[in-house]
Formats: sequence, structure tokens, C-alpha cells
Amino acid sequence: MSDRIISPGASVSGRRRALGAVSALAVMLAGCVSPVAGSNGLYATPIGNAPVTANPTPYSTALYCLADYARRYNLPSPRIAVGRISDYTGSVSADGGRQITQGASLMAYSALGKSGARMVERYDTSISELELRYANNKLIGEEGNQGPDDPNYRRILAGQVPGSDFYLVGGVTEVNYNIRSSGFDVAGGEVAERGGSGIVQGKIFVMNVAIDLRLVQTTSMEVVDVISYQKQIVGREVSAGVFDFLNGNVFDISAGTGGFEPVQLAVRSLIERGTLEIMANLYGAPGPEVCLDASNDPLGAVGPTGGYYPAYANTDTNNGQTRAEPNRWHDRRDGDVRRSRY
Repeated sequence: MSDRIISPGASVSGRRRALGAVSALAVMLAGCVSPVAGSNGLYATPIGNAPVTANPTPYSTALYCLADYARRYNLPSPRIAVGRISDYTGSVSADGGRQITQGASLMAYSALGKSGARMVERYDTSISELELRYANNKLIGEEGNQGPDDPNYRRILAGQVPGSDFYLVGGVTEVNYNIRSSGFDVAGGEVAERGGSGIVQGKIFVMNVAIDLRLVQTTSMEVVDVISYQKQIVGREVSAGVFDFLNGNVFDISAGTGGFEPVQLAVRSLIERGTLEIMANLYGAPGPEVCLDASNDPLGAVGPTGGYYPAYANTDTNNGQTRAEPNRWHDRRDGDVRRSRY
């Protein structure tokens, strides 16, 4: 970015040129937005065209390798439910929102799906409870129901809801800012009246987050496994700038780059590592050496996007093995979608 300030001694023609350039830029920017909707019903087209991609962590590959290990040796997975995995740090960002994700429980569902675990819903049962009440009042008709006098309605059967064997609960328990930081700041310039100056800055800092998880046996409420992990997060910033006088004009030019390791992705990594250790214990897997078998198929019923239950006999033809491909179903990247739009 650069700013140009015209000094009082500058010529009138120079001022006019600068004013014309600013006016042209304003008109160009204004042309990007119209107060009248176009034929597509939009005032403006949103920028960006990145496709949807999988959201793995460094532990995702091990999770679906573990699922393949369980399938290969016919190791049954117990039924697992997920409870509250809350943010107990109380950290709040400058704009008033929570600093740490409130969706750790949802991340745990995805991690368990990658590991091939059998899951039962206990986190949000509102729809099931509502439909059970409707069915109890004979309000839900099954397929082929002909009306209120038709006895073909949904029946509630004893034992129709499978129970959980274990449930996973816990929370994000630590967030520590600026564990260690360092930086440099170098500036220099000329002594002359119209001499220029420059500055170079660099910063690096480290923080961390931590979780504590526990696996509880549902029937006895006995805590059978406990996991506690932390992950450090690094951020860096480098910037440089030049300030100079040229022919009575002032130029201030600066540029920089920076990066901060995503905090919420760190929480997902912690959840996946904890889930990995818990499920390896339930499967009886000794460690990551179970992934060395060349016969492993990491693209079976699970993958980096999560996992699915084979509810229908279509595992040979369904989309389980293509979910992680970024170009699939994208109307600008997948030719099959374009050919069948209309």
C-alpha cells in the first residue's frame, strides 16, 4: 500500500493529475457494486472460488488406518456416545466472542467416525424425542398409510433404541498466551533534509491449548480411560517499510507477511489424538505399527472427511471413496456437474 501527499510547492498540473487519478480509482471501485440487482438477482458477485476440501489433521490418517485394522481383524467397536466437551478456559476475544471453539463435541464425532467407531446420538436428541412423542400418539404414519383410520402407523417397540457402552466427555482446559516471544526492529535513514528512511520488523510468539478427555462406561459410570494433551501454537510476522521525499512529494511504502497457526485446528488435532489413543485401547491395537501392513485400505468406509455407517447394501457403488476429492460436485471443476445442469 502507498500514500501520496502533494506538497504546497507542487505544480497545479501535478495536483490535477493526482486528483484525476484518485477520481478514476474511485469510479473504478464504485463500478464493482451496483444499486440495481442484475439479471441473476445479485448486486455483486462474491469473490473467491476455492473448492470445499477435507479438513484433516496430522492424526487423521492414523484414525482411518485404525478403522481398517479393526475391519481386517473383525474387531467389534463398542457403541460410543459423545457428551459435552466444553470450553472451560473462559477466554474471550477482543470483539467479545469466544476465543476457543465451542464445537469440540462435534469434532469428537468426526474423529470417532474416522476411527470406525459405532456411535449413538446423545448430544442432540430433540428430533428423536419429538418423533417418539408423535409416534406414541399415533401421529406418524408408515409408508402406505391411507388416513387416520389406517392402522399402518409407526409403532414403538420395547428395546428399539440401542444403548451406548461408553461415552466420551471432557473439555478444553487451558489456553496460555505468549509462552515465549521474540522479535527485532531495525530502522535507518539519511540525515539530509529530504533523505529517506526505512524500517524492518520481525516477531514470533508461542501459545498453547490443552484438553482433558475421559471415557466413561455407561452402565456403571466408571471412568475407564483418561487423556490429557496440550499443543503449542506458533505465530510470526515480518514487515518492512520505506519513507522518502521525492521532488517535494512524500512516499510511505510498507509491506509485510504474517501467519498464525489456527487455534481451532489445534483443538481438532488434540481431539483426534485423544480419540486415536482411546480407540486403539478399545481395539487392542499396540500402536502405529498396525499401519505398516501393505494390505491396509485407507479409503474404505472411513476417510479424512469422517465416516459413514453402511446403512444400505451399496458400499460398492456409493460415494465413500470420493468424498475427499476437492473437485467433486464443484460446478466449475467437475465436468459431470456442468454437463447435467439443465
